[in-house]
Amino acid sequence: MSEATPGRENEDFVAAGPGWVVLLDGATAPAGVDSGCRHDPAWLVRRLGGRIAALLALEDGQPLPDLVAEAIKVTGEAHTGTCDLENPDSPSATVSLLRRCGGAVEWFVLADSPIVMDVGEVRVFRDDRVDHLPSYTLEGVRRSRNSPGGFWVASTRPEAAYEGLTGEVPVESLRRAAVLSDGASRLVERFGRMGWDDLLRLLDEHGPRELVRRTREAEETTETGPRGKRHDDATAVFVRF
Repeated sequence: MSEATPGRENEDFVAAGPGWVVLLDGATAPAGVDSGCRHDPAWLVRRLGGRIAALLALEDGQPLPDLVAEAIKVTGEAHTGTCDLENPDSPSATVSLLRRCGGAVEWFVLADSPIVMDVGEVRVFRDDRVDHLPSYTLEGVRRSRNSPGGFWVASTRPEAAYEGLTGEVPVESLRRAAVLSDGASRLVERFGRMGWDDLLRLLDEHGPRELVRRTREAEETTETGPRGKRHDDATAVFVRF
């Protein structure tokens, strides 16, 4: 389930196949910032996400960071002739992956789109480095993006893939899982309307559409902070094991 911010193009991407899920959340460009690229985040997530999905579908066991690095490289090659890939404000995206491999489920997160798993207890895999930057001015975020001590996203540098967090859990211990863009995790992370266990229960009992409906309702009735935006693209995948 993926729903755009009302009145805007969806900058999330989601795809799934037998034993795998890929979700990307494009970073909305701030007004007035020159990205050096003729393409927008929606283009990036479709190109990059589509390439990752194609590689996952091969089922060749390629390590997830290698797979993401290859997809970033190939995507960059698709527009290096028309765009300035050295621009620090080039379009970027989070990447979250699940893949079943034998008796384990592998996970990968690059930036802040969380994966939530029920393994008898709820575990949340999220790269929170963007929450600890020294400055959130345009220049401060620019200096921190894809830089040591800052935060890492999928954009123009394949090596960013190796800064993602990754791990695995045994299939036998995994009951259910959710892969979320940060627009679909807002009821927990921004609005505090529920906990992660409540979110998994909601997805299990009512599905992603109800999660998005409740998120939109909360967006309309909750004040946003200085770094917040009232609405966001919301994408949620729920998997039972």
